[in-house]
Order: sequence, then structure tokens, then C-alpha cells
Amino acid sequence: MNATIDRSLVSALPLFSRMSDAELDDILSMAVSRRYAVGTSVFEQGQAADQFFVLLYGRLRVTQVTPEGQQIIIRMVNPGDLFGIAKALQRNDYPGTSMAVAESVALAWPMTCWDEILERHPSLTINAMQTMGGRLQEAHTRLRELSTEEVERRVAHTVLRLANQSGKKEAGGVRIDFPVSKQDIAEMTGTTLHTVSRILTAWESAGLVEGGRRKLLLKDPHRLLLLGDGHVPGLL
Repeated sequence: MNATIDRSLVSALPLFSRMSDAELDDILSMAVSRRYAVGTSVFEQGQAADQFFVLLYGRLRVTQVTPEGQQIIIRMVNPGDLFGIAKALQRNDYPGTSMAVAESVALAWPMTCWDEILERHPSLTINAMQTMGGRLQEAHTRLRELSTEEVERRVAHTVLRLANQSGKKEAGGVRIDFPVSKQDIAEMTGTTLHTVSRILTAWESAGLVEGGRRKLLLKDPHRLLLLGDGHVPGLL
């Protein structure tokens, strides 16, 4: 096993559940550990996809630039997530850019090992398929929200999703535990920075959220859920 990688770092991750110590040793022997400072890209859109990754620590933002030149946020990568699996999408290049929004550590494998690892470890194949299925379901949910919901409901669902993925409970509510800007939320919800600013200002005045150093605190998640689901009127 790679001496720089402690098996205990991955044994508790859902992706590697049901795997024996020997299987983990085999997989980790092909990996390297890499650290990424804030603002550092792991890979960039269009770059040849020569590696795939699992995030151990931190947070990454995956963005894509459309043919029209508009940047959109595809997803946030959370600890334990498998990402950069271009080969599973039958691509030779990365479809987006992955950048660290917090100090991050990831394991990286050569893309040439993808087929070999899945063939030798069927339980990992099942877990990877479940991961991709969950990601597809989230993409469908976001598409439905963009197609059918008013903007304030979309923003509510987005901040609740971020809190569910990376929220930490505090005395005053649930804090999204990584820097997320108003521009980030605008890109994730298909709206403008101005609109998101108006929504968050209204929510803050109503006691639903509290800003601070770009780490949003959800003071009343239940009311945000009711707002997102259309059970209570919006504040705009």
C-alpha cells in the first residue's frame, strides 16, 4: 500500500463500504494523495482526462462554460465523493473545471486503472453505480426546478441542498460549512447576482438566514423548506 495513505482515511467512506482490508490495500496501492489550496484547480474543462479522484477533505466546485461563454456551477464535490470519472461517461476529456473552495485533499488514480479496479472489485462497481445514480437524480431535480419553479423557490431548494450535504448544526441554526457566494448561488439556480442578493436580504430581514464571511447560516430551515415547496408565500 502507498505509505502516505492511511487505510483508515477511506474505510469509513460509503464508496468503499463492504470492502476488506486487503481490497482497500490493493486499491490504495494505485493511488496518490494530493493537497489543493483554495483557488487551485484539480482539473480544467477540456483537459485530457488522465486521472479520477475521491475527495477526502475540503470542498470543490465543478463549473462548466457553455458554448455561449456563460459559466454555470454543475455541482459541489463533498468529502467522500468520487469525481473526475470521465471514462465512465465515455469521454476522453473533463467536461468541467474542478476547483478547491476550501483547503482540500484528494486521492488520485490513473484513468488507465479504472477498468481494472472495477473488474477486480465488484463491490466498488456497485457503489460507484449508486453514486452516479444519485448524481443523475440530483441533476434531474435541478432541471425540474429550473423548468417549473419561481426563482425564490429555486434558491430555497439550493441552499437547503447545500446545507444537507455540508451543513453543521450550531446554536443558531445550520451553517453551510464552506464559502459559498451569492454568485455561486446565482449560477446554481439559473438567475442573476442581483436577484439572489435581493432574496437573501429579504430572508435575512425575516430571520431565515444570516450571512457572514461567505458561510451562510440557515436560522429557520423548516420555513425555508415550506417556502421552497410552495406551502408558504415567498418574501419578494
